[in-house]
Amino acid sequence: GVVKPKEQAQQQYTEAVSLGQSAGIVSSVGRTLEEFKTSVTVAAHKKVTFELTYEELLKRRHGKYELQIHARPMQPVKDFKVDVNINEEAGINFIEVKGGLSTKALANAITKTHADKQAWVYFYPTEDQQKTCDSCSDQGMNGDLVIVYDVNRDTSFGDIKKSAGYFVHHFAPSNLPRIPKNVVFVIDQSGSMSGRKIVQTRMALIHILSDLAEDDFFGLISFDSQLFHWKRELVQATGANLESARTFARNIRDRGATNINEAVLEGARMLNAHPREGSASILILLTDGDPTTGVTNLGQIQANVKGAIKGKFPLYCLGFGFDVNFEFLEKMSLQNDGVARRIYEDSDANLQLKGFYEEVATPLLTDVTMIYLGGTNLTQTNFSQYYNGSEIVVAGQITDNNIETFTPQVPFRILQNIIKRKHQHTHHSHTILPRLKHEHNFVTEEALRLSLKYNFVTPLTSMVVTKPLGETTDVLHKPKEGETPPDMSAYDLPTKHHSPPMHSGWGSSGRMFSTAYLRKQDKCAQNRHNAKSVVWSHLFSTFSLFTGPDFGSGNAHFHSLSGGGNCNDCNMIIAFHKNYKFPVCGLH
Repeated sequence: GVVKPKEQAQQQYTEAVSLGQSAGIVSSVGRTLEEFKTSVTVAAHKKVTFELTYEELLKRRHGKYELQIHARPMQPVKDFKVDVNINEEAGINFIEVKGGLSTKALANAITKTHADKQAWVYFYPTEDQQKTCDSCSDQGMNGDLVIVYDVNRDTSFGDIKKSAGYFVHHFAPSNLPRIPKNVVFVIDQSGSMSGRKIVQTRMALIHILSDLAEDDFFGLISFDSQLFHWKRELVQATGANLESARTFARNIRDRGATNINEAVLEGARMLNAHPREGSASILILLTDGDPTTGVTNLGQIQANVKGAIKGKFPLYCLGFGFDVNFEFLEKMSLQNDGVARRIYEDSDANLQLKGFYEEVATPLLTDVTMIYLGGTNLTQTNFSQYYNGSEIVVAGQITDNNIETFTPQVPFRILQNIIKRKHQHTHHSHTILPRLKHEHNFVTEEALRLSLKYNFVTPLTSMVVTKPLGETTDVLHKPKEGETPPDMSAYDLPTKHHSPPMHSGWGSSGRMFSTAYLRKQDKCAQNRHNAKSVVWSHLFSTFSLFTGPDFGSGNAHFHSLSGGGNCNDCNMIIAFHKNYKFPVCGLH
């Protein structure tokens, strides 16, 4: 496919449809906007084959990498196969298979083999198993297969990969003593938090308080149009103080408007008033809406918060619900060395909250600065804190040509520039794209230039594939974070229930994993008789995962050889496959 400005790609797609050709359009939907919904129009009496390959960054969290394979074909599939092959030159520390499809009923459909530097996982459920497992029905499987693993880490200096004048450095030291922390929780209790939101928030907060260590200091604020302090200053996490704080949390009730500005500034004041040598400070905001009282101008709030924090500690913003102004929270976090996370209004929301806290619960380093002699065009090199189980990743260009000789083995052309693409993608997604709505047109022009140069599908570009007249045209389009995805109600798509990953940073291996969900649109049989185009929809997630200290390989296949029902002329094949190995050597 060719990446073009989205208007040009859309025009090319529209023209193909108007000519009655097979065509498709893809847009990202779902919890992280890293899943893609595809609507495909297939010309009468035609067969189409899809091969979908995507690159996605997988971040190390809680000391492990996690690959989630979603199996929701919405019908039993005669030949359903998932193959995962992991190659790690440093050695695989452990590997586990979890998820809703890792059950007793499907135990003999899963094969796991683990050697020193390689691991294989095969998932081959029969048609009967696809209808009788715990998360299965007559409509087939409806669950996830989760592969969890980590690699051996023998050096505290990390792992460096280099290729074609670019490098990527992965820094994940272990065996460091934890640093005591100072943390303030700022909790929205406005009227919009009513019902399950406030109940789940209370549950999560009570669990989180129980995880504080005795050498931690903490504060707790709830807010609506007013502020409600548990204590006006930070106190030590003694048993008595924790029990008192849990009582405060149990009594949080939804009411009033939303004064985000005053609440966050008060949290910053409490941390600034409690400087402590050898500790790490963290400010965590949980809210579900826009500010509705006090200072309501979003830009002014962001400026006020940045001025209050002054780069001394990170701000983490948790946005509760699909309708939260996530863009506002994300920018405010990024301006203060933190990240924003969506908390989805599902039954597991309290677990999402607790899971996020666990990622930042154990700081090991503060004020980390990565320095590279002979490096240029570096991605982020300053990090306010490094947490246990995470990973710091820096990419850049090499200016010194006297670095030792390096020769990779590249069976596939796409891998020849993978280090370069990792550098450009990190720079693009973390530095340029977040500024699009807030700075001058030259930022948009630079983002578009890089998107086209490196074939990135972004809010400014789409990927279009046009074949000879009468064949298929496919378009890939990704809307901006925060925009409303296209209406999906006509497609009866499956829902997903899992805690969303926070995507940032890179790993150091490359793996291509693929999976697909296929759903035939209703009334398909009508098109068989009147020779009109047949519309198909499927939702898919495919991954090229960069993890661990070495490049590996993996593939997955999902074949659906018939449309099902009465649509005998609507045969369709879904086939995803990719398999490559890219061994590289680090600098010594």
